[in-house]
Amino acid sequence: MTEELDEPVFLSWEEYWAIAVRRRWWILLPTFFIWAAVWSTSWFLPATYQSESVILVEQQKVPDQYVVPNVTSNLQDRLQNLTEQILSRPRLQSTIDRLHLYARGPSLAASDPVEQMRSDIKIDLVSAPDRPGDYTAFKLRYSAASAELAQRVNSELTSLFIAENVSTQRQLSENTTDFLASQLAEARSNMAEQEAKVAAFKEKHLGELPSQLESNMQILGGLQAQLQSAQQNMDAARQQKLYLESLVQQYQAAEASFKSADGTGAPPQTLESQLLQMHLKLQDLESRYTADHPDVVALKQEIAQAEHAKKQADDELAAKLNDPKAQAVSSTAALSGSEHGSPTPIMQVQSQLKANQLEISNIQQHEQDLEKQIAAYEGRLNLTPQTEQELTAVSRGYEESKTNYNSLLQKQMQSQLATSLEQRQQGEQFRVIDPPTLPKKPSAPNHLWFSMGGFVVGLGVGLALTILLEMTNVRVRQEKDILAIVPVGILVGIPLLSTPTQARSRVLRWWTEMGAATAMLVLIVLGNLYAFLKG
Repeated sequence: MTEELDEPVFLSWEEYWAIAVRRRWWILLPTFFIWAAVWSTSWFLPATYQSESVILVEQQKVPDQYVVPNVTSNLQDRLQNLTEQILSRPRLQSTIDRLHLYARGPSLAASDPVEQMRSDIKIDLVSAPDRPGDYTAFKLRYSAASAELAQRVNSELTSLFIAENVSTQRQLSENTTDFLASQLAEARSNMAEQEAKVAAFKEKHLGELPSQLESNMQILGGLQAQLQSAQQNMDAARQQKLYLESLVQQYQAAEASFKSADGTGAPPQTLESQLLQMHLKLQDLESRYTADHPDVVALKQEIAQAEHAKKQADDELAAKLNDPKAQAVSSTAALSGSEHGSPTPIMQVQSQLKANQLEISNIQQHEQDLEKQIAAYEGRLNLTPQTEQELTAVSRGYEESKTNYNSLLQKQMQSQLATSLEQRQQGEQFRVIDPPTLPKKPSAPNHLWFSMGGFVVGLGVGLALTILLEMTNVRVRQEKDILAIVPVGILVGIPLLSTPTQARSRVLRWWTEMGAATAMLVLIVLGNLYAFLKG
């Protein structure tokens, strides 16, 4: 039996209704009186009016592809910074003093007007309808004791936000431009330093630079061609030297033969001199022209004629040598020619031989100079790869500095354009799309919410009292309650017996209760309706 009594008992809705009817006044009276107290109190609270304005974040008027903004921050961060600046104590205290807000009375004797004003200001971000999370505007609300004051202060705050945004954006843009200018100056100095290092390196390694490789090779080729030409000239000069030396030997041999004949004779000179000059001229022409050249062919014919004439002269000279008289005349002519200082053929050949030796010496000196220059340029070409590596290492810092400088220069120019745009107020700005409203109803206290809250609290208190009474005042009210306690059958049930007076009294009390309950419910409904209409 104990186990059966410990089991939970679930009541039907008829039983719950019976409890509600039985405890109706414990539910209705707390509900009514608590509601009435809260509702009445709400009408004694001071009314607060809230003015609202909507400020749109207007994008810059010039497209971004023409002028890139140099101040990029989302609306939430910017609004937070503006709020901290505008809601600072000096700003708010100035507004409070100018508009005579929060006059100190008994209720505000211990409160801080600045903190009170901060609590009366509300800022809410507004996102685009088609782009959730992308904030494009914000609402500014201010609460005051009168509608006119709320609108006036909200207008003041709206103007502060717009002016502060313009000033802040301009200051940030100018700071960005100044920062880029300082960085550009440092980059310019660094680039000049790197450029000086490159210039010093190029000056030190002048002639060994990679950019001079082609010119060095061309100069080297020219020097090698000059050396080859000089070697050819040297060969020709040496051949001419051999030829002149052979002529000297021939003349010396002829002179010796003449002297051996009479001791005073001299060789013929006119044809020999002409023939020597022709041979020298032919050698010069052959060094410059081919064998088929007209000048070479004509000179060869003249040489042939001169040799033929010389042969005839030699024959005549030989005939004269056999005649003693002619030999004496020839010797006298030769001696008279020597005495008068006219040059003999051997003297001419010897002077040409000296000139040839001087030419050979000059060509040798020229060859040595060319060989030194060729060695120097070959050394430059050999050092070019190493110089190129060193120049690359030195130039790397200059290229990096130049790239950084050009990048900063471009950014500074863009920043200057953006700053100019901000100064002309053509950049991103705040624009009021809904000016501060003049509230027609107070925003607080909300009498309807007070009324509904009082009703809910009163109903909750009544239900709590009903539950408490039902749990503490246990009675046997139905047949099943007896069966749950005494497990025996019920034989007879005695109904409630009342006199006519008791019946009339019961009916009168029921109508009285119905009237009172109806009056309370009507008052609650009318009170809520009035609170709804008044706001």
